Amino acid sequence: MQDDPQTTRPAAPPETHPPLTTDVIEVGAAARQGRGLLPRIGRAVWSTLVGLGVVLGHARRTRDTIQYPEEMVYLPPRYRGRIVLTRDPAGEERCVACYLCAAVCPVDCIALQATQDEHGRRYPAWFRINFSRCIFCGFCEDACPTYAIQLTPDVEMSEYERHDMVYEKEDLLIAGLGKRHTYDFYRVSGLAVGGKGKGEAENEAPPTDVRDLLP
Repeated sequence: MQDDPQTTRPAAPPETHPPLTTDVIEVGAAARQGRGLLPRIGRAVWSTLVGLGVVLGHARRTRDTIQYPEEMVYLPPRYRGRIVLTRDPAGEERCVACYLCAAVCPVDCIALQATQDEHGRRYPAWFRINFSRCIFCGFCEDACPTYAIQLTPDVEMSEYERHDMVYEKEDLLIAGLGKRHTYDFYRVSGLAVGGKGKGEAENEAPPTDVRDLLP
């Protein structure tokens, strides 16, 4: 059976929209860009002002940088720096080569050899400190019974070669008294000096006679 041509309607064509022209696209993009432009400008100005405020705030602060070596940084008097060997008020070496400094050193950077003079007074034949290993803990100064070894606030110890950081006795021994200006170990220890017998030194009592303690 065929359809009646009078009753059959042709299909309606699909709806179509006119294509957007370039002018319409540019106008829409410009409108969107205009709406977001002012907030971006405000954020940029604010971030610039914040950065400028930080710079100006630091410009008014006191500088922490010191132009070394024209300006020296302040070090407290008890700062632990270069180690020295001092002398007593008579100009003699204070060190009696007791090996306590070498024994207490946690990094084993101290070495010495004991000897005696014609009066039986002990002193180091050589004394060596390897400053490339030293940690400047101050244990050697605390252990020294004669105040011979002392730490100073000197920190300028840079060398170009590592072996130059090994200091010998002539590098360590100074002509001064160090921190203890009046202490003389041999005046208070009771040891014989210069031919004096036991009990003849200053502040020294005669030796105890153990036979007097018998019942």
